[in-house]
Amino acid sequence: MKVFSFTEPREAVLQYKGLLIGRDGTWQPARVAEGQRHGKTVILRLEGVDDRDQAAGLIGAEIGTSRTELPEPGEGHYYWSDLIGLKVVHRDGTALGTIKEMLETGAHDVMVVEGEQERLIPFVMNEVVIGVDLSRKQVDVDWEWD
Repeated sequence: MKVFSFTEPREAVLQYKGLLIGRDGTWQPARVAEGQRHGKTVILRLEGVDDRDQAAGLIGAEIGTSRTELPEPGEGHYYWSDLIGLKVVHRDGTALGTIKEMLETGAHDVMVVEGEQERLIPFVMNEVVIGVDLSRKQVDVDWEWD
C-alpha cells in the first residue's frame, strides 16, 4: 500500500510497533510486515493484508500510533497534536486566537489560527514563533498582520 506519512523521516512510520488503522473513528491494531520509502510516500505491506482487494479496502483509512510509541521531540520541536488548541498571542499581548490546525507547505509549517478572523502564521522558531509554553497552552509570536 502507498502511505502518505507525516513522520520525520517519512519512513519512521515503519518502525512503530503499536501501529493503528483508523476508519470512521474506529482504530484497529496492525503490524507492518515490510516497507520502504518511495519518493514522497512510503510503501508498506501489513500483516494479514495479502492481496489487492484487501489493500483496496483500506483506501482512505488513517494510520496512527499511541503517543507512548513516539520519541520525545527535541528542543524547539513539537508534535502538531501538542500545538493544536494552544492560544496564540502577539508579543504586544494581543490575543490572536487558537491554533485550529497545522499545515505543511514545504518551506515550513503554518499555524491556522482561528480568532476574530482566520490567520495563517508561519511556524518558524526564533523568527516568527518566539516562544511555546505547553504548560500555559500558549504560543507567542512576533508577526505583523494586516
